[in-house]
Amino acid sequence: MTQDAQVIVVGAGPAGSTVATYLARAGVDVLVLEKTEFPREKVCGDGLTPRGVKQLIDLGIDTSQEAGWVHSRGLRILTAELTLELDWPELTSYPPYGVSRTRQDFDDLLAKTAVKAGARLLERTTVTGAITDERTGRVIGVEGKQGPEKTPVRYHAPLVLACDGVSARLARSIGIETDEKRPMGVAVRRYYKSPRHDDPFIEGHLELWDRKDPRNPQLLPGYGWAFPLGDGTVNVGLGMLSTSKSFRNMDYRALMRQWLDSTPEEWGYREENAIGRIGGAGLPMGFNRTPHYRDGLLLLGDAGGMVSPFNGEGISAAMESAQLAAQFVVHALARPEGSSRERALRGYPLALKELMGGYYRLGNVFAKAIGNPKVMRAATKYGLRINPLIPLIYKGLSGCYDAKGGDAVDRMISLAARLMPSA
Repeated sequence: MTQDAQVIVVGAGPAGSTVATYLARAGVDVLVLEKTEFPREKVCGDGLTPRGVKQLIDLGIDTSQEAGWVHSRGLRILTAELTLELDWPELTSYPPYGVSRTRQDFDDLLAKTAVKAGARLLERTTVTGAITDERTGRVIGVEGKQGPEKTPVRYHAPLVLACDGVSARLARSIGIETDEKRPMGVAVRRYYKSPRHDDPFIEGHLELWDRKDPRNPQLLPGYGWAFPLGDGTVNVGLGMLSTSKSFRNMDYRALMRQWLDSTPEEWGYREENAIGRIGGAGLPMGFNRTPHYRDGLLLLGDAGGMVSPFNGEGISAAMESAQLAAQFVVHALARPEGSSRERALRGYPLALKELMGGYYRLGNVFAKAIGNPKVMRAATKYGLRINPLIPLIYKGLSGCYDAKGGDAVDRMISLAARLMPSA
């Protein structure tokens, strides 16, 4: 069988482009297959916490404002009765700023970084499933359709990396299914022209109220965000967890319009200021698809359910999983095929569990708890008023804490994550 590459990466989002960059820099022959063509739009909040910024810095990407990144100094939390402005914490592990950039630009930049490093990128190539060895069941390549004519194609490699997002076609093609007990999220977003486009804080709206009837305001199920993009626009959206009873029956676009109509008119979040349509996407959370390695196939990012159950951020986890996967793949390829190589590859899911497993299990418990509107209301009404708890809540929910060392809050979060069974 002719090999088309040493490694095939399916999907050129943050996970795919990041792992392709690291592998190519290590001298690995990498073929990246992407179903769309860059630049392309992607439904997302377009913002990164400092945890995600670290991944960009590790990749060697200039994250300065001069390079086109909009910096945030922290998070503004809004409830019906309270507004908190919290600067990003000063940490050893992460920089003291977040960044925002549209995914259309962000993903294109990462893909170009991978190509510059030496990865081969084939766009408009939709992978439909894995090719497996008839005798062993091992993944030995992928099949799909290419170009506007949808020409059938097959590519072969000793290792395949699934970075194909929430659809997870590759994983499903070999029988790795979603764990329905783990949380799932859904998010919708839209761009608005707004005078708040250069606000130094990103926003988290923990209570969404429908105030069309001032005498009987209704608490809407979900949470909202606003990420200033510095170009005259703001990415505004909302999300909901599957732990909410309203998850499957909610009209999210109507919910978003209800919420935005209740915001101050001067913010500009009105139909006449909207740019483009409301886009929606699923958020696979808390390791809801495992194992992350099986028979020559590694799952990265959203394909492995790595969106944080605490805050819905998926980019940082996708890039972290890519960095880990690259390390194990490089070491595996340096070994002969067979048991020695397999032993190296089995280290990848173990490293993921060590990095994220306990923290995500905490997040799964958290997601289940706030699925109850009464718990969510009590947490926002009383928890955010207890000043000693705020650093714990802030660092815990954002994932921005020093896992080793740090202050008492960091050590408390790290201990809780270590004591919690891995997700």
